[in-house]
Amino acid sequence: MAITKTIEVPKIEVVGTWNIQVATDTVIKEDDVVIGKSRHRHVLQPFSSGVDGDTWTHTDTDISAEDASVQAIANAAWTDTVKAAYKTWAEAQEV
Repeated sequence: MAITKTIEVPKIEVVGTWNIQVATDTVIKEDDVVIGKSRHRHVLQPFSSGVDGDTWTHTDTDISAEDASVQAIANAAWTDTVKAAYKTWAEAQEV
């Protein structure tokens, strides 16, 4: 009797201009029969932005721990134009 646990990425969506929604499934199998499954969702944006007084900082989102397919989509979707638009949008928000 072998029990295995795998993490699968069944869905990756680019929503709006820069949001990347990722769904991951944790699948537990016993002798190749699924006995448990749970889904987790998270959203990635190109930067973590913050302001201190009048100075904005935009720290690149670290996607190195993401699945390779998520990294590929993020790298393709987050062009320099998209990143500039995100910074402009973030700086226009009320803090």
